[in-house]
Amino acid sequence: MSPTGRAGATTGQPGRAAATRKALLAAARDVFAAAGFAEASIADVVARAGASVGSLYHHFGGKADLYLALYEDFADAQEARAADAVSLARAAGRGRPLEQFLAGARAYLEGCWLERDLARLFLAGGGPPGFELVVRRRHRDWVRANATLLQAEDSPYDEALVLVLTTVVGEAGAEVAISETADKAAALADAVLELVSRIGTPTG
Repeated sequence: MSPTGRAGATTGQPGRAAATRKALLAAARDVFAAAGFAEASIADVVARAGASVGSLYHHFGGKADLYLALYEDFADAQEARAADAVSLARAAGRGRPLEQFLAGARAYLEGCWLERDLARLFLAGGGPPGFELVVRRRHRDWVRANATLLQAEDSPYDEALVLVLTTVVGEAGAEVAISETADKAAALADAVLELVSRIGTPTG
């Protein structure tokens, strides 16, 4: 069958759908970052994306699902940054669990600055009903991942200490995101990571 026939049209459909979804997410990022969830308008999102209201509801089901999808993309990207940094630390011979944790934490904080529009949006609270629970679940997953990392060897990192270290980094991310300049964001990240290193370093 020719490229212009029915089979060709079907083949191209997934690509167009993916492009529409990407455009809607990019537009939602701008609209939500500027207005917040409550004041954001579906009409503004679809107009900015060059899409239709029907396409938004087809891909996301509504404003709340669109917001949650944007959050999950951000959280996944942050997780990937941290995981890549931990892998690089291991490859560089930084074998101590705390060193690897700090490498991942630095990547997370750098991500909060690089994507500060989203970090400010999501880390400041708000969002649709149930969003706080979604964030809490992601935080618990992060704590469990850090526990696996920090307790990989015979170490003093009990559950409470892992929770404290993870929470400090998470709260610091919100502050990094609202820093006035890149230099101030980096200085704050350095100071926080130094403090985390002291808290996490075994004594005695």
